[in-house]
Amino acid sequence: MPAAKKLIEVALPLEAINAASAREKSIRHGHPSTLHLWWARRPLAAARAVIFASLVDDPDDPHADPDFTDACRRLPKGANADTKGDSARMRLFDFIERLVKWENTTDEDTMRTARQLIRIATKGRPPPLLDPFAGGGSIPLEAQRLGLAAHASDLNPVAVMINKAMIEISPRFASKRPVNPEDRGQLIKEDWRGAAGLAADARYYGGWMRERAQAKIGHLYPKHRGETVIAWLWARTVQCPNPACGAVMPLVNSFDLSKKKGKRAWIMPYPDRQAKQVRFEVQRGEGKVPKSPKVGRGAKFKCLVCNEVASDQHVKDESMAGRMGAQLTAIVTEGKHGRNYHSPTDEQEEIAESAEPEWKPHQEMNRDTTDLVSGRGYGFFYWSDLFTPRQLTALTTFSDLVHEAREAAYFDAVAAGLADDDVPLRDGGQGARAYSEAVSVYLGMNVSKQANRTSSLCFWDPGGENIQQVFARQAIPMIWDYPEGNPFSKSSGNFLGHLEYTLKVLERSPASFKSGYAVQQDAPRLHLDTRTISTDPPYYDNIGYADLSDFFYVWMRRSLRDIYPDVFGTMLVPKAAELIASRYRQGGKDEAKTFFEGGMLETFRNIRKFVTDEYPLTVYYAFKQQDARLLKGETAPASTGWETMLTSLIQAGFSIVGTWPMRTELTAGLKTRTNALASSIILVCRPRPADAPNLS
Repeated sequence: MPAAKKLIEVALPLEAINAASAREKSIRHGHPSTLHLWWARRPLAAARAVIFASLVDDPDDPHADPDFTDACRRLPKGANADTKGDSARMRLFDFIERLVKWENTTDEDTMRTARQLIRIATKGRPPPLLDPFAGGGSIPLEAQRLGLAAHASDLNPVAVMINKAMIEISPRFASKRPVNPEDRGQLIKEDWRGAAGLAADARYYGGWMRERAQAKIGHLYPKHRGETVIAWLWARTVQCPNPACGAVMPLVNSFDLSKKKGKRAWIMPYPDRQAKQVRFEVQRGEGKVPKSPKVGRGAKFKCLVCNEVASDQHVKDESMAGRMGAQLTAIVTEGKHGRNYHSPTDEQEEIAESAEPEWKPHQEMNRDTTDLVSGRGYGFFYWSDLFTPRQLTALTTFSDLVHEAREAAYFDAVAAGLADDDVPLRDGGQGARAYSEAVSVYLGMNVSKQANRTSSLCFWDPGGENIQQVFARQAIPMIWDYPEGNPFSKSSGNFLGHLEYTLKVLERSPASFKSGYAVQQDAPRLHLDTRTISTDPPYYDNIGYADLSDFFYVWMRRSLRDIYPDVFGTMLVPKAAELIASRYRQGGKDEAKTFFEGGMLETFRNIRKFVTDEYPLTVYYAFKQQDARLLKGETAPASTGWETMLTSLIQAGFSIVGTWPMRTELTAGLKTRTNALASSIILVCRPRPADAPNLS
């Protein structure tokens, strides 16, 4: 009897999936995107719907499993069944619309029903699922949530750690009570289901780290006028090119501090010709904000002392020669009624300049391109150059304390009764050593994540009155005036605030289900021991994942190298084998195209060896905004990445049996002004019969 088609090959409630995917981009608390940054992460709603619909039959197919069709008919009736006919498929559509909603991510009734339907459809044998380009981990995480054994692989060690944190570590310690003395000693019985106990311990030892860090370096973060400082605002400086002036030129992009109604504040510059410098004072009210000295694009700035315009080349020459400095322009504190803004003081500037980090990530940045990290053109040659001495001191101190917190957790775990077997986490341990290492993984990743708001390439947002992250887009842009946050405050950039976002993800993780695993491996050479594959491959030349993730890797490696020595075996993220079209890495446009096409074809040929006719392969492809018109049938330039994806699949022996356009990217704010990823298309593929015509 012919096999029934899977639902994804026939129909989907696409509008509801798209709506849930787009809405998810604005959700923060508990969302995996807040565990650690990753670029172009797939929405959970889309991943969940695609996996589910790939495993279950179309219940209206005459060859569908009768038990599954009956189960669909027993599902509650909803809007689709009311308006489009009360068929088994429409009832299943109504269920999928509930399944993809963010609010139902942790609704056990909904998820239990999804897992039951999958078990019926798979004859009680839900297949393991592999994502060979796991990246941010949405696909493996949702596979685990749906009751599958989730397997994740990626060449990038940062991606590997994100996946380990989500699908491998937390299930291993599911339902364990916390070991820290505060929670362990509670008389009232707590509910420690899932990863709640692990999260409680990470929260406790994170607080432990903060206390010790403040005792060590708190003097570098003094209060101002009795209030905790949220941020010190700085402007980079160069010397004016006018020989008759020679003043210290502040490179200020904006003088705005707060744009909120009734709370307007800005910086007023006062040039001093005699002293050859500019003094700054904070103003409040409804006055006129001075015009920025920045002239057009690039690095052209006007000297506020003599009005001479410094060319882009002059600023580059000064910075490349190591003569670019920084000047304090304002101080932001947390008052009883919100933010307070203060003029800079010599004392605050001197304290900041007194910081002397004991270590710094002195790994060299790639100088062959400035496409991804604009600062490389302004004398930023090492990853340590992206941080001030005070920021380096803070990140190094917290990184060192990850190791101390691990030791403290180990002794508490032994006292709590965990086996003192000395089996490490990487070898599958579940005793005291492995558990303390698990706790420190989340603490170490938090240090890495904190670097995103603890860098001199962050920027101050006068609308939200807060520090914005380095990665506001998929690159590291040059920032001229920047905020230096306080990790001991309660505002953006603080250590415990970042940690709380991490732990909310951990508490929502499907830790009580099948354990997954994440490995570091190159997709074309990956051994695939699975029948189901869903993946989101790299998008040609859209994102340089390896180059960008060095920013995080240098900190993550410092904190976690002794736990996973194989994952962190290289000084920087491996790049030579990264499957993207990189002109500078492969030697030119044509060479980059050839490398990407060859690698993608090799990957899909490898996949073709292992997949069967039982379940379709699903592949995501994301379009840039300029390419998204292709999805609407409009005329647009050919997308090399899109053509390569289709050609590779066909030449590798697959037939494309379905395509689904999904609006999986939220393009708002900064992304509306960049050629960001806009929409995805889901390719549904089946192995082509051996005797089918070869279309290559």
